[in-house]
Amino acid sequence: MKTYKIHLIRHGLTQSNIDGKYTGHSDVSLCEQGVLQLNQMTKDYEYPKADALFCSPLLRCLETAKIIYNDMKPLIIPELIEYNFGDFEGKTAQELQDNEMFAQWLSGGADFAPPFGESNGEFGKRIYNTFIKIVNGLIKTGTTSASIVTHGGVIMAIMQCFAVPELPMAQWLAPNGCGFTICITPSIWSRVQKAEVLYDIPIVEDCNENTHAHNDYIDIFKEDLGNFNFSESE
Repeated sequence: MKTYKIHLIRHGLTQSNIDGKYTGHSDVSLCEQGVLQLNQMTKDYEYPKADALFCSPLLRCLETAKIIYNDMKPLIIPELIEYNFGDFEGKTAQELQDNEMFAQWLSGGADFAPPFGESNGEFGKRIYNTFIKIVNGLIKTGTTSASIVTHGGVIMAIMQCFAVPELPMAQWLAPNGCGFTICITPSIWSRVQKAEVLYDIPIVEDCNENTHAHNDYIDIFKEDLGNFNFSESE
């Protein structure tokens, strides 16, 4: 039976990541350190090949896609953009710690949103619907492998909703330049819209698929993305 592999890859490091700022729609580039690290990771580890390449429209993702897949032209999907943090954009959690709206957002559910930003539910629906369209498009065209270069929050939302094994959203935080490969089996997808997690990205060369490089980078790349609480029904 034909299966479909989708590689979800988070963009490389930015100065906003280093500073711990909430960075959603701001169009920031990779920082110098981020470019150097990505180039080194492509030398040290193996990134999966793909027949199609999808990308968020923001520079940090386009630059990442260019480094990892320099011979491919990405199809830009506007709906793969990161969460809209509204008035919290460009600020750190420490700067917002005395903000009453920030505290409500952190403790709130799907209907809570930053001022002039996107609610958790709105973000979830946008990402879920976009991913479903991508998967259905791959199956319709018979394209058996694709990479999606996007943002940490987007990957977390996709994995929480569709991935098996099922884990809390926070468990799917990928370091910059890293991600996950999932497998779609059409017969399963048509019934329950679930995908099997195969391995982490990047893959250590000359090792089994389950061996991965995440642990080498987690301490360097961790970023506070906020408290997203999405359910599969949203």
